[in-house]
Amino acid sequence: MKQKFSNAREKFLQRRYGVRLGRRYVLAAASVVLMGVIGCSQVNTSTSAFAQSRLPRSESPISKSASNPDSKLIAANTKFGFKLFSEVLEKDPSNNIFVSPSSVAIALAMTYNGASGTTKEAMTKTLELQGLNLEQINSSYAALKKLLENPDPKVQLTIANSLWANKDTNFKADFLQRNKDFYTAKVTNLNFRDAAAPDIINNWVNENTRGKINKIVEKIEPDQVLFLINAIYFKGSWTNEFDKQQTAEYPFYLSSGKQKQHPMMSQSDDYRYYDNEQFQAVSLPYGQDGKISFYIFLPKQNSSLKSFYQNLNAENWENWMTQFSKREGFVRLPRFKMDYDVTLNNALTALGMGEAFSDKANFSLMGKNLKMSEVKHKTFVEVNEEGTEAAAATSVTIVPLSAQVPTQEPFRMIVDRPFFCAIRDNQTGSLLFMGSIVEPQS
Repeated sequence: MKQKFSNAREKFLQRRYGVRLGRRYVLAAASVVLMGVIGCSQVNTSTSAFAQSRLPRSESPISKSASNPDSKLIAANTKFGFKLFSEVLEKDPSNNIFVSPSSVAIALAMTYNGASGTTKEAMTKTLELQGLNLEQINSSYAALKKLLENPDPKVQLTIANSLWANKDTNFKADFLQRNKDFYTAKVTNLNFRDAAAPDIINNWVNENTRGKINKIVEKIEPDQVLFLINAIYFKGSWTNEFDKQQTAEYPFYLSSGKQKQHPMMSQSDDYRYYDNEQFQAVSLPYGQDGKISFYIFLPKQNSSLKSFYQNLNAENWENWMTQFSKREGFVRLPRFKMDYDVTLNNALTALGMGEAFSDKANFSLMGKNLKMSEVKHKTFVEVNEEGTEAAAATSVTIVPLSAQVPTQEPFRMIVDRPFFCAIRDNQTGSLLFMGSIVEPQS
């Protein structure tokens, strides 16, 4: 099965992109939602989730989908992304952090299709979806997927979604159909009692993140009945690659005042650049047209990363994005690599979604008596002379209730101290990843 899927995927990629991409950079994300149900009365052995998904639909939502995502959804995702990053940062400010707000948002959006009542209201507030109805949200995500998946000939970006349902459990057909129609989710009927079930799900994640996330499900508990999985995969080269011969050891200054020797990449070019009294910022593009960029924000010597984060929010971010302009300059930044792992329950609860984890949770549009029990997030990132390789996985577990500037002198930007970074789709404004790098590791 795995080989068959892999071959089919390779054929799809060859048809879509027409070329072998070779040694370029990788960014991948996977989000997983795991559902659970309580009581034998909720299990329908004669009508499986898979069977329900085959029911005829009353209308075709995709036919009504807008060609462009609603700007309100992009704004909502940006607000949610920075709120989530802030909560994670608050719990772990002294370590490297790297998260994919887009991954988490898509996973929760699929789950949102099953929420009702005050649980839906709580998720609406947390995800900043006020002013958007469910059809607008879903059709905007469908349109966003199409836009993101067409960067340029040198950049590959795919978004895959899937639902893995316990073969013995009944789910609402409308819920499954919306995820199929708008998120092009593959619905699979699976025997959760089979010891191989976790491997089957993990293999799908592994395939869709090209091996960067090889495990998201450790084991399946008896009361867990559905996984909703999102996988984002990005592969592309820097528009201008760094010359490896220019890479050399330089000191990197830690927040503690200590310094460490670290491999630093150097390059001179014309960049989109912005600075103010607090920081320098540069945009390093990928591919032929720079539709997707790697942004670095470096606090100045008289400032700090902590001070920068006090001003890091959606409103300031959007303002900063308008301030970038072409400027000649020199950039030196660390080559780095890291893995990151965090549980997001507390962060999402702090953002107002606590009810979804409680016995008051209402996911009645999905099934009966369901709640979230755990939201896990795993990431990987590597930045080198060729580009950026990264991956993320988000697991949401649901269980039963019980419980432009005038000509200027060339700038110099030496990234030799803690910094903030982000990977952004410049056409839509979508933030794919963001990170806080306080001590680069190679």
